[in-house]
Amino acid sequence: MECLYCFLGFLLLAARLPLDAAKRFHDVLSNERTSDYMREHNQLAGWSSDENEWNEKLYPVWKKEDPRWKNSWKGGHVQAILTSDSPALVGSTITFVVDLVFPRCQEEDVSGNIVYEKNCRNDTGSSPDLYVYNWTEEDGWGNGPNQHHHHVYPDGRPFPHHPGWKRCNFVYVFHTLGQYLQKLGRGSARVSINTANVTLGPQLMEVIVYRRHRHTYVPIAKVKDVYVVTDHVPVFVTMYQKNDRNLSDETFLRDLPIMFNVLIHDPSHFLNESAIYYKWNFGDNTGLFVSNNPTLNHTYVLNGTFSLNLTVQAAVPGPCPSPAPKPPKPTSPLSSAGDSPLELRKTPDETCHINRYGYFRATLTIVDGILEVNIIQMTDVLMPAPQPDNLLMDFVVTCQGIMPTEVCTVVSDPSCQITYNTVCDPVDVNTGDSCFLTVRRAFRGSGTYCLNLTLGDDTSLALTSTLVPVPARDPASPSSMANGALVSVGCLAIFVTVITLLVYKKHKEYKYLIGNGTGIVVKGKGLNVFLNHAKAMFCPGNQEKDPLLKHQPETV
Repeated sequence: MECLYCFLGFLLLAARLPLDAAKRFHDVLSNERTSDYMREHNQLAGWSSDENEWNEKLYPVWKKEDPRWKNSWKGGHVQAILTSDSPALVGSTITFVVDLVFPRCQEEDVSGNIVYEKNCRNDTGSSPDLYVYNWTEEDGWGNGPNQHHHHVYPDGRPFPHHPGWKRCNFVYVFHTLGQYLQKLGRGSARVSINTANVTLGPQLMEVIVYRRHRHTYVPIAKVKDVYVVTDHVPVFVTMYQKNDRNLSDETFLRDLPIMFNVLIHDPSHFLNESAIYYKWNFGDNTGLFVSNNPTLNHTYVLNGTFSLNLTVQAAVPGPCPSPAPKPPKPTSPLSSAGDSPLELRKTPDETCHINRYGYFRATLTIVDGILEVNIIQMTDVLMPAPQPDNLLMDFVVTCQGIMPTEVCTVVSDPSCQITYNTVCDPVDVNTGDSCFLTVRRAFRGSGTYCLNLTLGDDTSLALTSTLVPVPARDPASPSSMANGALVSVGCLAIFVTVITLLVYKKHKEYKYLIGNGTGIVVKGKGLNVFLNHAKAMFCPGNQEKDPLLKHQPETV
């Protein structure tokens, strides 16, 4: 009798083995999910329950620490990158994309095979082979009647035979909310979910990827990522102000308009047909501004800290609420059943709208700054020495607002594309309250230049640009005057030599005339006439044009 009991127990144990050994999708994709997890969520269109069985014979399951992962791909490890356009407004569509990153020097060709890149060397050098995996020539898909048993997903469903399906050599299994979706693809796969039935809040998406290997499949990568479904309109606001030095610190300048631009995150265009309104409160007691335009300008006229509040209202399509049941009318015993009242109900295809709201808040700091800069005068600087490659220009600059602490210039070609030099100088803030500066800059020759001039301090940066015509040096400029002076000095040296010779020759005659005062005057006049003739002989030309003559009264 005991042997009979043992035999029956053995049969029961053997009967339960297949049930206990069979893996289900939630066992493969996430061991943390309970069997009743799906009951907490509504059904996703086209997805299946992760309670279904997983074909482990065709799609082997490896744990994270399994050593077989190291040999799942030739030449290295394949990485799967999972991204989504989360957050998603409930009712909109969220899209997930998985991209496979192959080892260095490997890529997917147009036929779906994995090949080695040309002229690429990895740590092991260049490979003599062309293919990493040549699935086109591999007899894996087969055409015989018994060759299609492996053309199935992990749950046993057959592959869709769409055009080009034989070039899709990867199987992607997506898993979320206790449900899964299988997809045949190449080095990238994309799926979309309508979030109308998705629970609000953060959710987890998991993906496992298999590659073809003859009549079975090999796991090559697993990846997971968090996405968010919300009933608030995802809103972001960009703020821009002219002359603001740092747009990211939420510090702006007084008396200059700030441009606010509202960006609604709606990649699936769910709100395209919605009426959207923007309600602004800038926190400066200017009231509430309501607009249907996502862009608005506002100017703060006082310094201080202000709280910006924006509310976005969007009327989105949604289900109509069920009408409240009407109380039955009182009936008399004589009334027949055909006299019972009829209830009016909305047609099933009628659509209603639900108001969804989005919010944005920021704290803005308003300070004084440089509001405007202008170049009011440009003058050529005359230099006493010849400097043909270093022509100087003075720029008279005025600005509105506070005094700058720095002035910078960028000198470029006339198209303002090719930069020649950049120079920055500090500004003495003790020069006074009025912003009036003279900026001197050097140019490498005559011609037309583009000049960008900025005045800045810690919070503001004002810019102005102009084209600068730098004239060629005039022959009558100080350089020419200096050359004339050198020639005159040479003539003067010759003149002094002649005087010395004449004085030595007439020495005795001068001695004789010392006692005669009248003779000195006469001989002096005669000597001046002679000297003038001598100078004219050695230094011919119009002596009134000699630059030294202009200074003759000061040097005499």
